Amino acid sequence: MHLDVLDLRNFYYRTNLGRVAQRAIREQVREIWPEAKGQTVAGFGFAVPLLRPLRASARRVVALMPGQQGVMPWPAGEENVSVLCEETAWPLPDGFVDKLVLLHGLETSEHPGAVLEESLRVLRPGGRALFIVPNRSGLWARRDGTPFGFGRPYSSGQLEAQLRQHGFEPEAHRAALFSPPTARRFWLKTAGIWENAGQRMSAYYAGGVLMVEATKRVYRPTGLATKDPRPRPLRILDGLPQPGAEPA
Repeated sequence: MHLDVLDLRNFYYRTNLGRVAQRAIREQVREIWPEAKGQTVAGFGFAVPLLRPLRASARRVVALMPGQQGVMPWPAGEENVSVLCEETAWPLPDGFVDKLVLLHGLETSEHPGAVLEESLRVLRPGGRALFIVPNRSGLWARRDGTPFGFGRPYSSGQLEAQLRQHGFEPEAHRAALFSPPTARRFWLKTAGIWENAGQRMSAYYAGGVLMVEATKRVYRPTGLATKDPRPRPLRILDGLPQPGAEPA
């Protein structure tokens, strides 16, 4: 089930733990996608905390929020770019998006396969998508005091298999949220140290979230190539005497 948009907003923007989580995940998004110059960027679920750094260079940014979650205007104090939609029918044309971010959109969906189909549909050929889901082996998925404790957590293998099944090709892997999911002051102050240590050790199994960047697979025509033979002339005059020289 999807979380309520007010609960998500309060966690990310009004709690210290949520701000720490937002910062840790956003830093990884920046490393994967430092800019989106002239591109169309979309987010599904509650991806708005990660979209703001891309707005400066992107040609267009759209925040898609599923009806089961609810919608809020975003960005605050500016022209709204968020829209309420069905999770299995996004109001975007085929091949419209260059970069797509999913946060709290896949693991909480009752129809994850349909969400992936919509993700594939709106991406242009060769477009890139970033899927961010709770890590099955991480601490954050075991505590329901944060949004990462809801829905279906994934292992890296499970997420990759599901992406390939729906036409994506995984390209890069990341993890974030190596600090414990607690609001105690000591852990909040040392969260940056834990994040740096986790990234240096590539301890993806210990991160609270898994991040997989995938590209839209472009299929080539299958089957054996056949040549279209040149038409042969109909030799209906074969066997007739050839015209010779006129008698003198």
